[in-house]
Amino acid sequence: MSKLVGTAGVSVLGDKSLEFYRDPVAFCQQRIEKHGTRIFQSRLLNKPTSFVCSVEGMKELLCEKSSVFLKDPTDVMHNMYGDNIVTANGEEACLLRLSLTNLFTGKCLASGSDLINSVSERCLKDLSATGEPVSVYPLFKRLGTELVLGLFLNVNPDETPELFQDITALCTLHWHGIISTPVSVKVPLWSSGFCTALEAKDKLMDIIKDKLECQRQGFVGYLCDLPLPDASCASQHLLLFISALIPKALASLLTSFTLVLSGAGKKEIRNHARADPDYLYYVLLEIQRLWPPFIGGRRIANQDTTLGGFHIPKGYAAMYISHAIHRDPEVFHQPEDFLPERWGGRNAGQEHLLCSLGNGPRNCIGVQLNNVFLKAACGYLLQHYDWDLSPYSQDLQYKWLPVSRPTVPPMLSPLNLLPSLSELPG
Repeated sequence: MSKLVGTAGVSVLGDKSLEFYRDPVAFCQQRIEKHGTRIFQSRLLNKPTSFVCSVEGMKELLCEKSSVFLKDPTDVMHNMYGDNIVTANGEEACLLRLSLTNLFTGKCLASGSDLINSVSERCLKDLSATGEPVSVYPLFKRLGTELVLGLFLNVNPDETPELFQDITALCTLHWHGIISTPVSVKVPLWSSGFCTALEAKDKLMDIIKDKLECQRQGFVGYLCDLPLPDASCASQHLLLFISALIPKALASLLTSFTLVLSGAGKKEIRNHARADPDYLYYVLLEIQRLWPPFIGGRRIANQDTTLGGFHIPKGYAAMYISHAIHRDPEVFHQPEDFLPERWGGRNAGQEHLLCSLGNGPRNCIGVQLNNVFLKAACGYLLQHYDWDLSPYSQDLQYKWLPVSRPTVPPMLSPLNLLPSLSELPG
């Protein structure tokens, strides 16, 4: 057992949170190069923290020792979302997963396919109508919002436009609580961002409770029939499912998809993905590998333990960094290159080594649903459009927090509509 390399510094003065949040990718890469290892320590959120940047370290943290490294009960997610499957630990988390898993698999998942396809068509069918460049990130956020509100709350923007707009605005305010300093202050004519987010949460909970009382159709009905631990559990989970987390993650991945496949130089890849569902799947895996929507996740050691042979004292935090893990050269050769074919070759069957949506027994419960969303939206784009950057020269530098995306929202054009299959010759 070895001592963690790096230093956790002293309380407050040694904290590196500002440097990390400014550029987490550069933060980790500099230390990997300095220490010659993909597991090291620093101080984050004023807590000694081991940073895990290797596939083997991630597997140990999230899979083999998932009962040793627990979710932090003081995390801002708990303030914003309350008790749910994401914030729970131990037996409570296991029971919630057992109850909720059926909502995101099998019959329940299949029942939402028509809605997913219709929303994808409604949001994407007029992309080329004006002939002008399109800012795709906000467009994809709108698509994600329509998907989650339609699927989880039976809210359709055409049928109840005011309710849809109200929920969308509240979800945006609520999201700001995650990226705000967790201090609730309200004085005449001004409220802190965190306070405003908590007020938005209360209003969202009122809407959700009304839906739970008045509706028994679709996802709401399935949720009401589950054996949940208490009366508030269903509403707390609906808050999580309709929040801005899912639309932003989808917008992140769809933006990366359109960027990496843009232009005449990627026409062969687009054509291959149009014709071959397996290859489209490889493309989507490679996008999640290179541009994971979330930078990673944080756990707290509940006992003395080890990671990668390094001693981790009880109370230390462990932060896994998906961007670095997905570029571990021990597993992914040519880690910086976009190579979808790797998933049908050297890395075939290794999808479980990705952690963009977590991993192990505490991974995101909606992984299958996310894949259905992506296949529907990307499939529609491929079957109806070609696209390119417009203008060709744009700043495509990514920011990684709170969700990965280009700092400057990219513009794509001409988004020319392809002939429908029925119009093709022969």
